[in-house]
Amino acid sequence: MALVKTLARHGNSLALVLDRGVLDLLEIDAKTPLQITTDGQALIVAPVRDVERSEKFQAALEKANHRYGRVLRRLGE
Repeated sequence: MALVKTLARHGNSLALVLDRGVLDLLEIDAKTPLQITTDGQALIVAPVRDVERSEKFQAALEKANHRYGRVLRRLGE
């Protein structure tokens, strides 16, 4: 999905106004912290996700790979 937006004046700054559909799609609201990065040519805005949840998921994935890794590799052959 590509949107063309312009910046809105907000005091001495400029603001990017996001449409409700985009906010709903990304499951973010006014309280969601956002990470803003750049690759040198584009501005990348992404919601900061729960670190604890990511760590739990990674631990579960490692446990499953340890327990079933050989079987999964054989199934993939």
